[in-house]
Amino acid sequence: MPPAAYWAAQGQMNFSLVVLAGTLGSYFGSVVNYILFRWLGTPFVEKYGRYFLISGEKYKAAQKWTKDFGTFGVFIARLLPVIRHLISIPAVILKMNFTNFSIATLIGAGLWCFILSWFGEKTLGAHPELLDSPEAMMHAIRGELVWFVIGILIFAALYLAVTIYKKKSKKTA
Repeated sequence: MPPAAYWAAQGQMNFSLVVLAGTLGSYFGSVVNYILFRWLGTPFVEKYGRYFLISGEKYKAAQKWTKDFGTFGVFIARLLPVIRHLISIPAVILKMNFTNFSIATLIGAGLWCFILSWFGEKTLGAHPELLDSPEAMMHAIRGELVWFVIGILIFAALYLAVTIYKKKSKKTA
């Protein structure tokens, strides 16, 4: 996304279309996962998941996340590296409504693509020489993206804290 946004900043592409293409690409991949794992089901993931880098622990954690946080959890997961690619599997296996899944996926993926594109436009726009060195570009992107990831993790932690507090309040009431 960042290099495409750089080209958009240079007038070679349209920024909005870059974000839209990234969002639709993410959504398409998520729908493929949704359909595939709806057909394959839990037994396949439990038996063969490790061959696709889905350990039993990762799968159970994603299942718990989806069950505990529902649609909003899928949205938040779309903003977290690594988890964003796996969350479709427990969402479908736990029979999440396709419309809710689609809304959470489109908004989460759209937001993430916008952030990455905005970042690419700002970071690479100031340093076009980074386009000549993929290693230097990735280093610059990683160095700057850490603040976005920290922000997302803080947001997720606050949401988790509020959810836990509400659960405890219900138990005492």
